[in-house]
Amino acid sequence: MTGEFGRGGPRPAWWDRWYETGRPEYIDLPEHGDEARRVLRGLDRFQRLTGGYRLYSRLVAREAAGLAGPRILELGAGRGRLAERMLKDMPDARVTVSDIRPESLEAFRRSALAADPRTSSRVIDATAIDAPDGTWDVAVFTASLHHLEPPQVRKVLAEGTRAARRLLIVDAWRHPVLLGVAPLMLLTGGAANLHDGVISLRKVYSASAVRELAASCGAPVEVRTRFCPPGHLVVSAARAQATAG
Repeated sequence: MTGEFGRGGPRPAWWDRWYETGRPEYIDLPEHGDEARRVLRGLDRFQRLTGGYRLYSRLVAREAAGLAGPRILELGAGRGRLAERMLKDMPDARVTVSDIRPESLEAFRRSALAADPRTSSRVIDATAIDAPDGTWDVAVFTASLHHLEPPQVRKVLAEGTRAARRLLIVDAWRHPVLLGVAPLMLLTGGAANLHDGVISLRKVYSASAVRELAASCGAPVEVRTRFCPPGHLVVSAARAQATAG
């Protein structure tokens, strides 16, 4: 719950009270390290099989359209699979691969991509980005917003739009019909991936919830939200432009 409303927003659908859950995922529990590692491997297979990385990269390219050599910050990047895809789609981009957990970046740092001069890696907390204003052109945060509580979401919206000119957030669309992908979650990552995947779908924020959180994030942030097939919430955010008086 956000305090004033649940993750379905201030005027949720009739089914949302049943759908809401506060149950934790393995990936958020340090004592379940083995299960969390299986989930991360399963998520990677799921994204590659369903074309998730390709879709996210296209959305980032749209945000960076018209920019020469766009500077991109990937938040919560883990292994850096999206960075690899973005550099294929935008060869002149410069990508900073970041994650709050140093151990999550180790797989990236051992990869061939880490030797690419177009990439760099940093430990970054998406709720407190240690960088000057406007360091990047686009910050992107995918399949992760639901792991955060509402106060943290507000901070991501404020910090992401400060450190980057634009912030792109992509997560699952909030609707029980998306639970239909459960068999694929089981296939790609076993029971642990199914466990976390179903909880994730029940914890994602609705478009209206994100808009309400942006309005109360303490910064002049403008957001646009939309549904993106086959089942994604896309949030494009930026600082409001001051009007001349």
